[in-house]
Amino acid sequence: MNLVDRAKNIIIKPDDEWAVVANEEPNIQQILLGYVLPLALIPAIAIIIGWGVVGTFGFTSFTYGIAMGLVQLINAFLSVLIAAFVIDALAGSFGSQKNMGRAVQLVAYSMTPVWIAGILNIFPTIGWLGGLIGLYGLFLMYKGLAPMMKTPEDKKVGYLIVSIIILLVVYFVIAAILTAIFLAVFGLSLFSAMPNY
Repeated sequence: MNLVDRAKNIIIKPDDEWAVVANEEPNIQQILLGYVLPLALIPAIAIIIGWGVVGTFGFTSFTYGIAMGLVQLINAFLSVLIAAFVIDALAGSFGSQKNMGRAVQLVAYSMTPVWIAGILNIFPTIGWLGGLIGLYGLFLMYKGLAPMMKTPEDKKVGYLIVSIIILLVVYFVIAAILTAIFLAVFGLSLFSAMPNY
């Protein structure tokens, strides 16, 4: 699996790439270290640069950027694993095959646009656009349900909706917990990111 080719193909021609992925033996460790880590570093580093160099409204803080970059990076790993675990656990309810490795592939590769678009965090005032662009990942997940989890056509929409809800809840709960932890560790508060006028 070549990282650049996989990322490009999953975004540009998802049907073809999901078929390729379906023929691969899932290796969770390889996916996490060889795919999730390098891509999740994009928004993490962008956040550090964004808050440490560019800033917003004249305010910069490397400490805040490092804290939020770490939150982003750790959240990427935890979100992939927890969401995959839940999607795998729900497989039987939607006539799909349980397979944790396939669920990790589904979640990790579907998150590709979110991580790539995370480069926009270099400019904190428009960083939210990365999340908006990342919504394309939901379409990728829809396309991947049948080849990865063997989901019947009539169950895909329901499975996707439940999976989206789970992904959002998992992502935001983990982000909130990690943010509270790292802000405390670095001696910051949520208001640290705001300039004093």
